[in-house]
Amino acid sequence: MKQTDIAIIGAGPVGLFMVFEAGMLGYKCTLLDSLDQIGGQLTELYPEKPIYDIPGYPSILAKDIVEQLRLQAEPFKPGYMLGHEVEEVERQEDGSFNITAGEHELNAKVIVIAGGAGVFTPRKPPIANLEQYEKKSVFYSVKNKEQFADKTLVIAGGGDSAADWAVELAPKAKHVHVVHRRASFRAADETVRQMEELQASGKITIHAPSQLGDIRGENGMLNQVILKDLDKNETAVDADYLLCFYGLAPSLGKISNWGLNTTSKKVIVQADTMATNVDGILGIGDITEYPGKLDLILTGFAESAIAAKTAQGIIEPEKKFKLIYTTSQGLPESESA
Repeated sequence: MKQTDIAIIGAGPVGLFMVFEAGMLGYKCTLLDSLDQIGGQLTELYPEKPIYDIPGYPSILAKDIVEQLRLQAEPFKPGYMLGHEVEEVERQEDGSFNITAGEHELNAKVIVIAGGAGVFTPRKPPIANLEQYEKKSVFYSVKNKEQFADKTLVIAGGGDSAADWAVELAPKAKHVHVVHRRASFRAADETVRQMEELQASGKITIHAPSQLGDIRGENGMLNQVILKDLDKNETAVDADYLLCFYGLAPSLGKISNWGLNTTSKKVIVQADTMATNVDGILGIGDITEYPGKLDLILTGFAESAIAAKTAQGIIEPEKKFKLIYTTSQGLPESESA
């Protein structure tokens, strides 16, 4: 069983920054995530979308902020246990926790939950043979825009994600079909206006109201998507890829079995300490709830600093906390060397 000071459950942006804050206080961290890569929703859902509210970056792609956070954490040599959901957490007599995630076993003095929206799965259309095409020609997120260059795409959904990607990919793609079951879109008015302009120029065809009926192809690769209107009339459109943006179904997963106080699928914490009702377990980021909570990445960054201070009080209760200013101290020599 591996040992660590702090087990961070969730390797998204806030979890990654927790490594830095804890590292500055001299603590070793291990990140655990059910996804097989770091970055959380930024990597899984919109890696190539720009983010505008990260201090110091007027605009930065989601995947790039993940890489910058990885580099920022790197001097503190975090451990990574990815690709498995945390299944069991057992309190030991010394107050530490034994954690099991797939084949991984870890002992930690403190647990910090940084799970973002929790365990999430994309909502899928009710198509019988869908799984044969998933990760080959049917996707629920865009990780590489170049994959769709000069291809015919069907984008299903009526919210911001569907509309944003239709506008983003239309200049690269051969053609984009947008399918929505209602005549009006829930997306931002400006994005809908851009879609309509692209339809007028022949780059996009909007099928609304309409919905997915079936998909056809061979060996996991599409060649046709069948659409149905409200009268059940079918239209077959040639397609290389199907992108479905029906949103996510988030849940706390196994976290809900840990005896934590929760509400609205979030973990309740104290704003001044990030502590949960279970001693030794803290929470940061979008998965947490307290009065005045704002679900923003930069809020989670600040919560990481507070949680690091609280973790020190648990790991070394006799040690007085000293706020570290990187402008005067830099990185600890023992870690950055």
